Amino acid sequence: MTTQTQAINPMDELLQKENAVNIPKVGELVKGTVISISKNEIYLDLDGITTGIIRGREIYDESEEFSNLKKGDQAAATVIGLDNENGYMELSFREAGHKKAWDNLEKLYKEGEIVESKVIDANKGGLMIKLGNVIGFLPVSQLTIEHYPRIEGGDKNKILGHLKSFVNQVLKTKIIDVDEKDEKLIVSEKAAWDDKQKKVISKYKVGDKVKGKVTGVVDFGAFVEFGDNLEGLVHISELAWQRIDDPRDVIKVGDVVDAEIIDIENTKISLSIKKLKTDPWVEVTKKYKVGQKVKGKVLKVNPFGAFVELDQDIHGLVHISELSDKKINNLDNVVQADKEYEFVILTIDANNHRLGLSLKAADEKPKKEEKEDKKKDDKEDKKEEKKEKTVDEKDDKKTSDDKAAKDEKSEDKPAEDKKTSEKEDKEAKK
Repeated sequence: MTTQTQAINPMDELLQKENAVNIPKVGELVKGTVISISKNEIYLDLDGITTGIIRGREIYDESEEFSNLKKGDQAAATVIGLDNENGYMELSFREAGHKKAWDNLEKLYKEGEIVESKVIDANKGGLMIKLGNVIGFLPVSQLTIEHYPRIEGGDKNKILGHLKSFVNQVLKTKIIDVDEKDEKLIVSEKAAWDDKQKKVISKYKVGDKVKGKVTGVVDFGAFVEFGDNLEGLVHISELAWQRIDDPRDVIKVGDVVDAEIIDIENTKISLSIKKLKTDPWVEVTKKYKVGQKVKGKVLKVNPFGAFVELDQDIHGLVHISELSDKKINNLDNVVQADKEYEFVILTIDANNHRLGLSLKAADEKPKKEEKEDKKKDDKEDKKEEKKEKTVDEKDDKKTSDDKAAKDEKSEDKPAEDKKTSEKEDKEAKK
């Protein structure tokens, strides 16, 4: 009599053995030897217990540990299925690699290690990077001064174009935030650069003189590279002693300049160019005096007045109240930029580099002279009028005396006529 034997699954047979080892559970990590490898499938011998298979998307390894496997290599994988349609244990490098990759990132973050990040894309907020096989982000604010987009006017399209130029470049970065649960990885190029700078900066101190090359000019100042690839900022107020509206008017990229270190804060270095130049305000009172009438060119007109250049080094301010005695509705109707006017110096404050000017005071002086001239003319007119009056009075008196004499003569005439008449009568009678 023939007894039909039911086929037993290899896994079930293994479990039935008395000396059976503990079979891995789903989610556990197992180790094995590569016995076969192809583009889409990798087979592992799990210590003779069974065979595991990694296929499809499960081959992708974020940790890159098993990126270059070959037959005979040892590999670890995560169990995702105990028994597939062919009786193989389903394994995943992706699961194992993900966990290992993020554990490694966490370690690098805690230890503050500098890592290389490859830029794979860019958006207006920063750069998409790849660290190992993990995708992360490098915000634009975390770029070094050298790579930061210094775009005039802040044009977003130009900023994006600048950021796109970094695609496929490898940047030295430092992990500043990592979260496996949210799969968030943030890196900073600036933080990595700061670590490098700290060692070099320790060689310098406030007051040191340095020579460097201008690497960038922005609205608030200029960046100067010096020493061992250090970079410092010369603020607009430290470029020159005179007032500057646009740094580009006095400095440009490529200029070689001498500067003095005026502040070191962590890895930020502040420089001054003007400190190495003589302060023209020290002897300003030898050149200008309060009450002096001067000519000056209007540099800029603001709602509160106008800035005036008296010479290359000395600039002054005309407050709106000193522009005109009349109400001003539009400053451009009174003064205009790049035009020259006459002013009177009202105040000089050499310590604070301030000089007050007045436009209306310069206009008032001629008016005063006109007034004095008018008074003088009026006085002369009165004198002449008085003289003419005296002459007229004399003429009137003479006329009056002549008339009186004539009248007196007229009164004597009838008596004379009478005598003549009597004489004539006597002669007639004879």
